[in-house]
Amino acid sequence: MDLYLKRASRDDMNTVWRMQVEVFTPLLEKYQDHGLSPAQESLEDLLKKYDMPETTYYLISAEDNIVGAIRVVDRKDGSRKRISPVFIMPEYRNKGYAQKAILEAERLHGQDNWSLNTILQEKRNLHLYEKLGYHRTGETLNVNERMDVVFLEK
Repeated sequence: MDLYLKRASRDDMNTVWRMQVEVFTPLLEKYQDHGLSPAQESLEDLLKKYDMPETTYYLISAEDNIVGAIRVVDRKDGSRKRISPVFIMPEYRNKGYAQKAILEAERLHGQDNWSLNTILQEKRNLHLYEKLGYHRTGETLNVNERMDVVFLEK
């Protein structure tokens, strides 16, 4: 399977934003995590993140299509690098693309000293990250009666 990460340009960010809203809206509806959900992030907020020197957005490409995106926060100062968020469009899921995209981001930015967080109730996501060597820190954030956020490191 051919998968590669293409560094997103500022012009690509409208596409990233539209995909992000589409992917995260069902989770927002399920968990009602208003104020936290990437589905509610404005294009302006996304562009502010894009402009941060420590942030790199990548388009995830496979099957001659953009299948998702990943944001890497790397301060290049020895602190933990962070994935926030990574997502695959619904029609391209269950093909190993998220796993390969994370491994490629780790290859590009260094294999160790990573962190991310995910929804505890989303068992498939949690399984993916744990399969890739991420382990729970023990820190959990209760968002509401439906949702908890769990923090992971590698």
